[in-house]
Amino acid sequence: MKVKRPILTGTIIVLLILLIAVIVYAMRMRPTVELGVGYGAHVVCSCRYIGGRDMESCYNDYEPGMEMISMTEDEAEKRITASVPLLASRSAQFREGLGCVLEPLPGAD
Repeated sequence: MKVKRPILTGTIIVLLILLIAVIVYAMRMRPTVELGVGYGAHVVCSCRYIGGRDMESCYNDYEPGMEMISMTEDEAEKRITASVPLLASRSAQFREGLGCVLEPLPGAD
């Protein structure tokens, strides 16, 4: 069966419009996502290193809407990194006497 050229062209145009819409939406959401990963890194760092809880129980402290944020732990550095792939990443590190401190954003003075 031969696919008609207008149908194929129309499909490609629709897919390109959808791709552009997804990219625009992601860029508009980036500031909110950056705020969320910073908050998540700080909360989980505090839970883990101040509260002494395990990582699994720290996920219970998530606010609604934070499900897309993933956390990784560097136990040796006492650092939690929160990230949303391709959009944002932020780390918080436990420092004795200061608690959990967010690391500076890249490019921040």
